[in-house]
Amino acid sequence: MASRGIRSLPACLPRRSIYLDNRILSFVQRTRALTTDGGFAMITGEPGAGKSAALRILSAELAPQRDVSVGTIGRPQASIADFYREAGDIFGVDLRPHNRWNGSWLLRERWQAHIDASLSHPVLVIDEAQELKPNVLSELRLLASSRLDSYNLLTIVLAGDMRLVGRLRSDEFLPLNSGMRVRLSLERQDPTELQSCLRHALDKAGCLH
Repeated sequence: MASRGIRSLPACLPRRSIYLDNRILSFVQRTRALTTDGGFAMITGEPGAGKSAALRILSAELAPQRDVSVGTIGRPQASIADFYREAGDIFGVDLRPHNRWNGSWLLRERWQAHIDASLSHPVLVIDEAQELKPNVLSELRLLASSRLDSYNLLTIVLAGDMRLVGRLRSDEFLPLNSGMRVRLSLERQDPTELQSCLRHALDKAGCLH
């Protein structure tokens, strides 16, 4: 299924022009495997470390798969009602929650029916996840799980700076942090990695032929 809602990820470079180190490749592969059973993945790093590029690469790898539907939340600061409306719009679910319980229950039920009928695996990407409101962040774990936490309705990929790491270490979000199955921490590249990145860029620009 085609990707929907990919609004916040940069599109200035073609996919083949982006340099991929082993950490990003491993994260993409592990997250792609995660979509079968659902669960949480997370990318963290300071601004400019490459989080948005990694999300774009992940989306590009998942989008061609017929049994995967990828969507991005474009407003991480939204209220919980607006969060549900945007998620419903992304995945084609008619969702107008009047209260927290009704919204959560309805979205789970409709997603479960959709997954059972189409064998589709939804993937929800949230960039700048450190900006999520506390009640939305808490809701994510409930939204993702079903059948007494033995089954995941979707895959959720969170990306944010180190404030996200700090929030997830608090007692309030410990269950969510402990359920993070795939992690990628991006740091500044060392000189060797920078040289590899430069050679890759020059090669794609046709300067090494």
